[in-house]
Amino acid sequence: MDKKINVGLFIDTFYPMVDGVIQVVDQYATRLNKFCNVTVFTTMPRKGKVDNIPHPYKVVKCKVMAVPGQDYDLALPKTDKAYKKALEEANLDIVHIHSPFSIGKSGVRYAKKHNIPVIATMHSQYKQDFIKATKMKWLANILTANLMKKFNACDRCFAVNQRIAEIYLQEYKAKELPGVLLNGTDFTPIENEAEAIKIVNKKFGLSEDVPVFLFVGRITVLKNILFIAEALKILKDKGHKFKMLYVGAGKDEDKLQEKVKQLGLQEDVILTGKIMDRQLLKAIYLRAKLFLFPSHYDANSLVQIEAASQKTPTVFLKGSATSASVTNDVNGFIAENTLEEFAEKISQVLNDDALYATVQENAVKDLYRSWDQCVEEAYKLYLQFIEEKKNNNKQK
Repeated sequence: MDKKINVGLFIDTFYPMVDGVIQVVDQYATRLNKFCNVTVFTTMPRKGKVDNIPHPYKVVKCKVMAVPGQDYDLALPKTDKAYKKALEEANLDIVHIHSPFSIGKSGVRYAKKHNIPVIATMHSQYKQDFIKATKMKWLANILTANLMKKFNACDRCFAVNQRIAEIYLQEYKAKELPGVLLNGTDFTPIENEAEAIKIVNKKFGLSEDVPVFLFVGRITVLKNILFIAEALKILKDKGHKFKMLYVGAGKDEDKLQEKVKQLGLQEDVILTGKIMDRQLLKAIYLRAKLFLFPSHYDANSLVQIEAASQKTPTVFLKGSATSASVTNDVNGFIAENTLEEFAEKISQVLNDDALYATVQENAVKDLYRSWDQCVEEAYKLYLQFIEEKKNNNKQK
């Protein structure tokens, strides 16, 4: 294909909010924009918030309606005339949806109307969100079934690892087993490690010899952030010295602060808030001994790849989808799903330098992937699907 293709990426939330899916779309758009015409179709910021980040690609934003008590707003693409006009004039060759809600649905409608390919990436285990929001499993099942209508309307769906693909086929009733499009990172290994560690130590008042544990992400109980604190209390009671950094922001920050206070961990835990400086964040990953990620909610989070880029292994819970990419004591650590076992796993790692060094090296070798690799694979798929659709259209 000689001419640049027009790619539409559709997502139901965007900067200034920061989450894994937003970062995926940003990385896709930034890299694709070098050899495609890319437009991100998304939502306007919440009232009082501003997206001050300069983007090297076009962004079309849709009006929203606030959803009380939730981090995310509801997009209104059917009633936003400016959004509809911009979408209609986009002349897209392919649609790639990254969320199955209002914005994603508008992308599916556009693709069907213009007879172009539409693919989807399944980033999250949405049923867990629905259960938490509604407190009613039957209603969560209905909402999930409705969500799957959008995914099943796509020509092809992709999950972020094989385990999530299986979950969508078996539990979410996908029409076929999704393919896999792996995530990556824009991080590269830090060259001057000593200087980076010195900067982090100074910023957070860390002594040189204290082990640092790390969590990066939305501060929400969905990600088992309170579980981490309770496991750390067990470690402290066993005599381990450490500092724990929670990096991120979210609606459950007060709950986490209260839990830390309740457990008497105020001197051991630092809530840094959101950190947008990618160089500083990279240095924090480097300084950390372990990345703690006991989430059963996440699919295949970017943060575990970011950690691997700086030789920082992750501790997961057994059975979690996000642990599917690692082998215990080979390129990551997996603990049984109890506080005691999670704490014991951390303790074991702290006491076994040889095991830690081996897992460090394997984490980089096995888990570290650049976004350039990932986007190049996606672009090849785009060209393939566009060609297939054209051929199918000729045969009709």
